Amino acid sequence: MSRAIRHLLIGGLIIMTTGVSTQTTANENDRKLTIVNPKNLYDPTPNGYSTAVIVPAGARVAYISGQGGQDSTGALSPDFAVQVKQAYANLRAALDGLGAKPDQVAKLTIFVVDHDMSKLGVLTQEVKEMFGDTLPAQTLVPVPKLAIDPMLFEVEAIVVLE
Repeated sequence: MSRAIRHLLIGGLIIMTTGVSTQTTANENDRKLTIVNPKNLYDPTPNGYSTAVIVPAGARVAYISGQGGQDSTGALSPDFAVQVKQAYANLRAALDGLGAKPDQVAKLTIFVVDHDMSKLGVLTQEVKEMFGDTLPAQTLVPVPKLAIDPMLFEVEAIVVLE
């Protein structure tokens, strides 16, 4: 397994240790997520995720089911990039339905049919476009297929509600 794939697969690892640098997402507010990217680990931010995210004590948490690339009619484009863009638009709509914003997403799990390294650029672009510098923890899971045969991508999220 290549180093890049190994790091993507461990992207969701939560590390609890002393001596790690932390960066809060806004004004040291106790209701905000804390991003943790230990200096002694590979820097995942160029690939669109953080090593770990600490959820504030007592926070309410919501779980968003996997969002695929279906448009509002249920149609799926055969193009991977189009499905990814639509899936993130669908995730944004789900967040809006919760009254949440992207900076409240603590963790993403993404599923990619027939994953290969050529798809990473599309994935990284979309996640950085949606999340900016507040990158959630993320795990990429290569799969042979998803619930619907033409579906090529799915993203689920864990969200901290305020």
